[in-house]
Amino acid sequence: MSELELFGDDDVASATPGVEETGPAPLAARLRPRTLDEFVGQEHLLAPGRALRELIERDEVGSLILWGPPGSGKTTLARIIAARTRSAFVPFSAVTEGIPRVRELIRQAEARLRTGRRTILFCDEIHRFNKAQQDAFLPHVEAGTVSLIGATTENPSFEVIGALLSRSRVFVLEPLREDHLLIVLRRALADPERGLAGWQLTVDDGALALIARESDGDARRVLNAIEAAANIVGVGGHITAAIAKEALQLRFARYDKAGEEHYNLISALHKAVRGSDPQGALYWLARMLDGGEDPLYLARRLVRMAVEDIGLAEPQALSVAIAARDAYHFLGSPEGDLALAEAAVYLATAPKSNRLYLAMGRASEAARATPAEPVPLHIRNAPTKLMDQMGYGHGYGYAFDAEEHYLPQEYLPERLRGETFYRPSEFGFEKRIAERLAWWEELKRKSREEEGK
Repeated sequence: MSELELFGDDDVASATPGVEETGPAPLAARLRPRTLDEFVGQEHLLAPGRALRELIERDEVGSLILWGPPGSGKTTLARIIAARTRSAFVPFSAVTEGIPRVRELIRQAEARLRTGRRTILFCDEIHRFNKAQQDAFLPHVEAGTVSLIGATTENPSFEVIGALLSRSRVFVLEPLREDHLLIVLRRALADPERGLAGWQLTVDDGALALIARESDGDARRVLNAIEAAANIVGVGGHITAAIAKEALQLRFARYDKAGEEHYNLISALHKAVRGSDPQGALYWLARMLDGGEDPLYLARRLVRMAVEDIGLAEPQALSVAIAARDAYHFLGSPEGDLALAEAAVYLATAPKSNRLYLAMGRASEAARATPAEPVPLHIRNAPTKLMDQMGYGHGYGYAFDAEEHYLPQEYLPERLRGETFYRPSEFGFEKRIAERLAWWEELKRKSREEEGK
């Protein structure tokens, strides 16, 4: 029985990039690079002498995780590796296939290995695989039955189990630059067999530049766009920038509300606010709203920024953030989005202080270190006669009885006397707080001098 009969047409055909990608396949599939020399971009990994190219050329690839944005070449690179190392390329889908399919593929890989041929098990979107599916690969990766190549748009630190990560090399692919995408476009227009040369198109440089610029570093997207533009104008047609814009249609925000990009963007928003940059704050807020983020999540984060990064330097910041939350809750989108924008700009342009945040941290640390310190007797409540007889509340001075509405007395446990948790900054309203604290400290000093006489 031949290997073709033993393992099925799909297995053998998929080992060689391009075999299944002829005929009516989309342009992006037909033009998929078949060799490293055809591959565009990722020079930091694939230029002569670079790590991944060296591994491929020495046939020492092993198991890999390819992490990069859509259209950066993850699947294509996996296919090229399979072809270059004469390995069977076997795709596996987390969405449609489960553990029984893993066992079946492993049995095939073991049989294939006995004939001297290796198997590359390709797991696209490996971040969608659950822990049980990932665990099922582990012993076979360790035994060398298969080489696992996982492709993911999400940070593998969060999405891939540690045991698999420790047995795989992680390579990070970057979005393709505009000059890369222009190479891809011109190649598509010039290729007479797999591309669009037969269409005899005339394409303005501005149209190519627009497609390259508006495709977010995604080679698949530029090829889909130029193919759509060709279909609009037909054979012998003229593709202008206006046609290219029509072909591109709506650009969808690259944003995953549950993945790393979520944390990257909210981090950018928070840091723009903290850095007093209203332009950045508005941009990242708009990016998240456009990407489908829950506006009330953003409202909660703005409230946090108000207390963490502004605090008492501008006490009104918290009120503005809370009001923005309430306004959005009342109005909804899109009108309520403007309330969030107002809060973001207000916070970004407010004076900044993290002194309250630091003070609460110091106070919490002290509270954990001294969880059983008794409350000083003079500030205890005395609701019963017995408690009064025990001295509860004795010696307490009522601040409003003093002319300055301040009486020097201790409010911390004995063990913590003299501790200073909150130290106001010299910015915004905290400057006035600092002056007030200094005044009270001076009254306290004078009181001690009076007592010492």
